[in-house]
Amino acid sequence: MFYTTDTNRHGLSHDPFKAIVSPRPIGWIGSKGRDGSLNLAPYSFFNAVSDTPKLIMFSSSGHKHSVRNVEESGVFTANLVSRHLVDQMNASSAAVDYGVNEFEIAGLTPKPGKVVDAPYVAEAFAALECRVTQILRPVDVEGTEANTWVVFGQVVGIHIDETVIDNGRIDMGRARPVARMGYMDYCDGGADVFQLVRPGTR
Repeated sequence: MFYTTDTNRHGLSHDPFKAIVSPRPIGWIGSKGRDGSLNLAPYSFFNAVSDTPKLIMFSSSGHKHSVRNVEESGVFTANLVSRHLVDQMNASSAAVDYGVNEFEIAGLTPKPGKVVDAPYVAEAFAALECRVTQILRPVDVEGTEANTWVVFGQVVGIHIDETVIDNGRIDMGRARPVARMGYMDYCDGGADVFQLVRPGTR
């Protein structure tokens, strides 16, 4: 089959684009507002983009609370979503009013960063403390800005739970990172494919 994206006439029951660009790691972004409120939200448009310096990015479809907070503070954390935290990650994706604490909704422990003024997930096997380097709006082929904000951050501190370290390396079999596969599908290390339904959806 073939279709052009200007018509999006693929004839399938769901848009296949996100399933094709997969698996995608999940950026579980912790941030703090100017008013002191804490925020935690997962983003599946997330990845590392550079090793020297260590840069990561997450992309928000719409100007969401995480973007507002990082614009105000200039910092954020990115927390590793492991299999044992997948339900908490899903709970934190609920659409709630600004100022509502997703750490509390998910039953997680926020810990203040050691270098940046942003919370990270104490229960996560790893977390990155980041300073914002750029926030930009990508454009389409006609130069029109997308309803998307891409946040780049430089990693300035790294937390690792020593229980997942073995022989000088992070044991990914213990860490069991979760990735988004498109639709409602997720995977655990590429083998265990399972589905999650976001809070408030059917």
